[in-house]
Amino acid sequence: MASEHSDPTSALALKILVAGGFGVGKTTLVGAVSEIRPLRTEEVLSEAGESVDDTGGVDHKTTTTVAMDFGRITIRSGLSLYLFGTPGQDRFWFLWDELSQGTLGAVVLADTRRLEDCFPAVDYFEHRRIPFVVAVNCFAGARSFGAHEVSQALDLDRGTPVVLCDARDRDSGKEVLIRLVEYAGRVHTARLLDSVG
Repeated sequence: MASEHSDPTSALALKILVAGGFGVGKTTLVGAVSEIRPLRTEEVLSEAGESVDDTGGVDHKTTTTVAMDFGRITIRSGLSLYLFGTPGQDRFWFLWDELSQGTLGAVVLADTRRLEDCFPAVDYFEHRRIPFVVAVNCFAGARSFGAHEVSQALDLDRGTPVVLCDARDRDSGKEVLIRLVEYAGRVHTARLLDSVG
């Protein structure tokens, strides 16, 4: 008999990280898909940061996330995702361990013009066994590469999804999140079955 306090229709909320290099579109993605006004912790780039922040390839960028971005999206009735966008610069990486606590999985945004900028995020999630998908943010003017080529260039573990997206487009971002939830669900189920088998 079910407890009077249990509610089979209660909503499930899952925590998702959005990570990647500096200027790859993390704040843009969270803002595009969020159904609430996103929380942003952006500050204007300063002269003091010039010696530590590599702005090559993103010369037009004038602000940077210094703590996190936060948004929420309902995927379907009863399933919401809480999105936490991580800061992209190395000097803010001390926040990643706190942000990753209790996460279902992560989206690693990639820019093919600066693919090496997402290596640290890929390494971070692989070493912590956090399921992730790589979402290639298709910037105008960037040479296009297929998912298989990106997977090989990043030396991803077999089965790690690579999807192409436009971080500015809500539907495109939502598809990335759905792919992540499906993939992370399979990974967590397989681990659970391995642990009891």
